[in-house]
Amino acid sequence: MSVPAFRATAFLLALLLLGLPARHPAAAPTAQPAVERPTVLLIGIDGLHPERLERLAPPTLLRWRAEGAWAEWMTPAYPTLTFPNHYTLVTGLVPDRHGIVGNRMLDPELGPFRLSLRAAVSDGRWYEGAEPLWVTARRAGLRSATLFWPGSEARIRGLRPNDWLPYAGDMPHEARVDRVLGWLDRKESRRPHFITLYFAAFDEASHAHGPDSDEAAAALAAIDAALARLEQGLRERGLFDSVDIVLVSDHGMAEVDVAHPRRLDARVMLHEDEVVTSGEVAGIAPRPGREAEIEAALLGRHEGFECWRREALPPAWRFGRHPRIPPIVCQADEGVHLTHAARLAQGGSISRGAHGYAPELPSMRAVFLARGPRIVPGTRLPPIHATDVHPLLLTLLGLPPMVGDGDAAATAAALRLSPAAAQGAVAERSPAPPASPPSP
Repeated sequence: MSVPAFRATAFLLALLLLGLPARHPAAAPTAQPAVERPTVLLIGIDGLHPERLERLAPPTLLRWRAEGAWAEWMTPAYPTLTFPNHYTLVTGLVPDRHGIVGNRMLDPELGPFRLSLRAAVSDGRWYEGAEPLWVTARRAGLRSATLFWPGSEARIRGLRPNDWLPYAGDMPHEARVDRVLGWLDRKESRRPHFITLYFAAFDEASHAHGPDSDEAAAALAAIDAALARLEQGLRERGLFDSVDIVLVSDHGMAEVDVAHPRRLDARVMLHEDEVVTSGEVAGIAPRPGREAEIEAALLGRHEGFECWRREALPPAWRFGRHPRIPPIVCQADEGVHLTHAARLAQGGSISRGAHGYAPELPSMRAVFLARGPRIVPGTRLPPIHATDVHPLLLTLLGLPPMVGDGDAAATAAALRLSPAAAQGAVAERSPAPPASPPSP
């Protein structure tokens, strides 16, 4: 049975002060019940902007925010795309370091990567540049379970989450919530300590109809209803006040000028295989012998976009060293869509809402909030960065710090326990990490 947060904290601090073990010998008649290890639930709502959270006022989300801690906003990593930022959130590294540099990529050994290539998405070699939190947790003897978090379908550094599912975008919100609750219904030996839950519907509606559309508002309302279902299920199990919930988005969303896309090939012909990606951020890899011609045509400022050699991108973006980044990167201005002849020949419409723009733009801001037994209620944090979430998650799980790009101090005011105290408390009651990695 879960111990209320204030009793658990007092119990652990007393043990640490007295220097006593967390469990009495089995033969002692006054033995105390073992204190459960932490449970952390990471929830992602794709494409949600803090201002839309305010404007649309989903009741469950606003109440969770009021009961816990939140940042004014969270700045996403560059590029402001789904896969790069979701992997940043669970590794604490910017895409330039963890290697998921776009939703579409090209690797000289692995070939192409795009979301429709299921074999690539589930190939762990793409993700080897960093260890995601579900792998870190497993190595420390904790169980992990993921529901559709980008990267969680792959075996990374030899391990997958203990529980995971191939992505199924049509899985109803209620079924997702019930799957998480089912994991928590297990016996303690099989119950996960770190869980992820992902919702894409708001992002999808914002792309199709615009971020301020009725359809986007309805999508967020449906997600909020699913979170209310989750809360009810946790309360029925006596878990709502013992699970730490961290809720994030990966980026914001901007309105797109669909009537005036900009042509990357306005001044030079581009072969289809030279355009690695287009849209709001474009990557160009010239064929051998065409580098000088394409650079002369593209590098510099244009109407609606700007292009750089990858090593000369703005330093604040911390992007440009990884070999998967195309030699030329073109960034669209807010609201602009970049296209080219081969893309136009494929047909299709331009999304009415988009992300992928410069991370410092207000429209790209993301959401961060947290509530739970180790979160200080009513804490308003100044703006944080997407890399700052990983250190907080490590602390909540009682895991030691890792070298990364995030700053643990950015969220420290939200914690009831200092990182050292949280790690020490868990160490008192956790088994030692396995000498070798557990079997996947």
